[in-house]
Amino acid sequence: MAVSRKKRNLVIVESPAKVKTIRKFLGSTYEVAASNGHVRDLPKSKMGIDIEHDYEPQYITIRGKGELLAGLRKLVKGADRIYLATDPDREGEAISWHLMAALKLEDTKDKQVSRITFNEITKKAVLESLKHARNLDMNLVDAQQTRRILDRMVGYQISPLLWAKVKRGLSAGRVQSVALRMIGDREDEINSFIPQEYWTLDAELSVQGRAKPLTAHYYGEAGPDNRPARVELKTQEQTMRIVNGLAGAAFSIREIRRSERTRKSPLPFTTSTLQQEASKVLNFSTQKTMRVAQQLYEGVEVKGQGTVALITYLRTDSVRVSEEAQESAAAFIREQYGDEYLLSQAKEEKKGGKIQDAHEAIRPTDVTRLPSMIKDSLSREQYRLYQLIWKRFVASRMSPARYETTQVRISAVPAPAADAIPEQFFTVSASRLLFEGFQKVYSDEEEEKSPVLGKGLDEHSALSLEAFDPRQHYTQPAPHYTEATLVRALEEQGIGRPSTYAPTITTILARRYVVKEEKNLYMTELGEAVNSIMKKAFPTIVDPSFTANMEALLDGIADGQVRWKTVIENFYPDLHEAVLQAEADLEKVKIADEESDEICENCGRRMVIKYGPHGKFLACPGFPECHNTKPYYEKTGVACPKCGRDIVVRMSKKGRRYYGCMGSPECDFMVWQKPSPRKCPRCGGLMLEKGSRLMCADKECGYVENRGEESEE
Repeated sequence: MAVSRKKRNLVIVESPAKVKTIRKFLGSTYEVAASNGHVRDLPKSKMGIDIEHDYEPQYITIRGKGELLAGLRKLVKGADRIYLATDPDREGEAISWHLMAALKLEDTKDKQVSRITFNEITKKAVLESLKHARNLDMNLVDAQQTRRILDRMVGYQISPLLWAKVKRGLSAGRVQSVALRMIGDREDEINSFIPQEYWTLDAELSVQGRAKPLTAHYYGEAGPDNRPARVELKTQEQTMRIVNGLAGAAFSIREIRRSERTRKSPLPFTTSTLQQEASKVLNFSTQKTMRVAQQLYEGVEVKGQGTVALITYLRTDSVRVSEEAQESAAAFIREQYGDEYLLSQAKEEKKGGKIQDAHEAIRPTDVTRLPSMIKDSLSREQYRLYQLIWKRFVASRMSPARYETTQVRISAVPAPAADAIPEQFFTVSASRLLFEGFQKVYSDEEEEKSPVLGKGLDEHSALSLEAFDPRQHYTQPAPHYTEATLVRALEEQGIGRPSTYAPTITTILARRYVVKEEKNLYMTELGEAVNSIMKKAFPTIVDPSFTANMEALLDGIADGQVRWKTVIENFYPDLHEAVLQAEADLEKVKIADEESDEICENCGRRMVIKYGPHGKFLACPGFPECHNTKPYYEKTGVACPKCGRDIVVRMSKKGRRYYGCMGSPECDFMVWQKPSPRKCPRCGGLMLEKGSRLMCADKECGYVENRGEESEE
């Protein structure tokens, strides 16, 4: 009797790192191979989109992938069934579609080809995915195709204009240009900000029977109905009138309110919130966070266990958690901490129109795999990120923290006088932790530090004034974007998706449009030039609302509600017309390099200003006959306080603008703010411009001018 041959199965994944992890889950009848990411793409030498023939993309095999594809074709020949197991997102779906074409899988009539996806690389998830094999989802493929084509159109149509106007090698991107504009708009907002003066007033009060004094904050004064009315202190005169008016005042406790409040446990991580928290807590860049998370997702060699995938899929904007994971977490929390620490009902975040619920939140694949248990098997970066993800997930399944809050309202009744001010009010707020809840696992660094009042304070406690503490302040502009806050802003405005945040920021940093200094993002001179052209010539492309609407259209394609070619047909004509208009406008304003006052020492020609990676420089227009170049310095008209030479605009190695002495490196004077020609009226030193304020460069002097008014910080 003939023995039937066992069917051979081929599973194709994206990353080689997954191969070893998945292979051990499957039997000997399965072969696992990797595509190493994309195998086909649009050509680099041209736009690769046939505008005349219904915008058909012209894909080619990526250079260097020929040998890999040949190896995959051999494996396909020996397989009876092929499973395409690329990542569970739109890009992964598109990679599977490209594999179908590159390996000619549609022509293999004797073989069954299926698509499988899994949110975590565990044995149960992989085996379960085989039971739910499906056909390719062409809606997801078309959504990814559309994104790629739109990005290619923007890049290949607009980049040549930047080469002509600024310098060769620059590029424009659909999402990166919007991110660049957002950073530029924030810097404009900071530079144009007009600080407003305000004051605070604290009263140090001694309480009979208490060793420590009580610090009360000014609230307001008695209104017409004798109830406390909020008063903002805007000037020194207003503040000192209250201080003087309360000389000899009688202080007493008017009211004590005690209540209880809760702090809800945090939601599990999405891509965006993971990037933000890793930046804040671990000081990771978005790129580093995604790189390390990818390692944890694909699998790490754990002592005694082999290669183990530690977290679920890392590109998601959903906070959904599977029932199985919830049950596992609940059992773990009961055992480790007790029933009182278990969240009574699982939270669900309200899903807005921008949320795609295709994946779960980012969580550990096994909640019982404590970070401490595998610390020796992980690098320091892997351990810190896994610990953050583990703690956040466990905390998300735990009960809220409970606090007792106390609000004390203190009355200050002025001594009788003809010009007496009304009754004034001060407040003290305090809180006391009653039950730590989720904070047993996950401490929130933003938790407000609150004084503890302790016992023995009631409406009959006798108070006496020790001292007033009036302080001057100025309102502050919005802070510079950091990678974390930029990701949050992009997400809030619906710009980009989980897979695009890190590449967008990485690109604008790599192209030196933006630099990072102590987490803050600053526009470089090169970035300013690119952003200026994009805003003038292509206002729609850099409009956040337009870009967010385009993301909504891509979602519509993925849902099967919008035809992908329709989006392209509506986008390209407007883009092409804008490019033609921009070319005409740029020609009118003269594309030639700007001449300077400097004469070339080698040939006598007047040197021109050009852009380089670090900003402007001077070059001889006689190139290639004359190769002379030298630094370009924009003078400020202010003398260096150290040596008397000119202070000029310079660029740091990272491309950020600063102001330094023309005599560098002999003179090391430098400041980040623009110097003012006006001398400090107090010490005669250098003054710096900061928005609408002038301040002395000498911090010990402390002189500040705000709209012509003298003050001290």
